[in-house]
Amino acid sequence: TQLEGDRRQNLVDDLLTRHRQLEASYRNEGPEPDMSRSSLMAGGAKRGVTNPWLLEESEETRGLGFDELRQQQRRIIEEQDAGLDALSSIISRQKQMGQEIGNELDEQNEIIDDLTNLVENTDDRLRNQTRHVKMVDKKSTSCG
Repeated sequence: TQLEGDRRQNLVDDLLTRHRQLEASYRNEGPEPDMSRSSLMAGGAKRGVTNPWLLEESEETRGLGFDELRQQQRRIIEEQDAGLDALSSIISRQKQMGQEIGNELDEQNEIIDDLTNLVENTDDRLRNQTRHVKMVDKKSTSCG
């Protein structure tokens, strides 16, 4: 549409203007370099786009140099690694416990199956003996 075309043309014009300002700041031409840099970085804010480079620095890192920041990041990474190692050992222990529980359940299921077979055999023998007792009882009443 015409509106979309105009919007895109405005974006291209804005980029070209910023490009020229950036080149001028590298050559130290034009207005004061710090002012042009800040205007370049703040350009997206006027369109409602937030610029990630304009975020406030945290209290932890404010005033630290590059090497100090790198050391702080290494320390944080080492702490995270130690936490992950601890978590890994806990998870491996839980895995081992789960496997042991599974093995115990398998053994218990075998015992239950054996017990079920023994009960079925005993039930069959009891039924046979009951039939024999009924036959003996029937014969004894007919004979007596």
